[in-house]
Amino acid sequence: MTATQQDPFTAPDPGRARAHRTYAALTRIAERHAPDDARRRRHTNPYVPDPYEAVALVTALAAGGAELAADEEPVDSADLVAALTLVPHVRAELDALEAGLLQLARDRGLTWQAIAHGLGLGSAQAARQRFERLTGRVDVVAEGDARNDGTRRDDEGAGRGEGDRPGGGSDGAGRGR
Repeated sequence: MTATQQDPFTAPDPGRARAHRTYAALTRIAERHAPDDARRRRHTNPYVPDPYEAVALVTALAAGGAELAADEEPVDSADLVAALTLVPHVRAELDALEAGLLQLARDRGLTWQAIAHGLGLGSAQAARQRFERLTGRVDVVAEGDARNDGTRRDDEGAGRGEGDRPGGGSDGAGRGR
């Protein structure tokens, strides 16, 4: 039995439905707005736009930030729905990118206060909480920083100020963390 012939009394699989909609959204946008080499060059991938590119393209075309080709159909409501379908994928990709970048920053010794400054946040605690939320969403195991068992690193103990590190910000060998 195919998906279109599914038993009407069986609940549809939401994951499978989302995957089909994602494929349909990418296919629709590629066929309507990136069917040839000249139009695909507006993207970084020469064959099909990734979710971010597809959303950005539809947004730019709909808002007038990019010109339609002479034979290109204008963005319609189905294009907008297709782009909206891809937004969760764009958000997930960005969350994974940000979580990885935050982990790299921590691995390279940046304090939570320095990270907070870079993110435009008001405190080290806000940066740490953001990291924990991101790693929870993207299933990144941030070794030593965000643990699923509720334990803390020894340098995150209670009583220290935000961004403070044990040993006055040094790892004991004269190098800042």
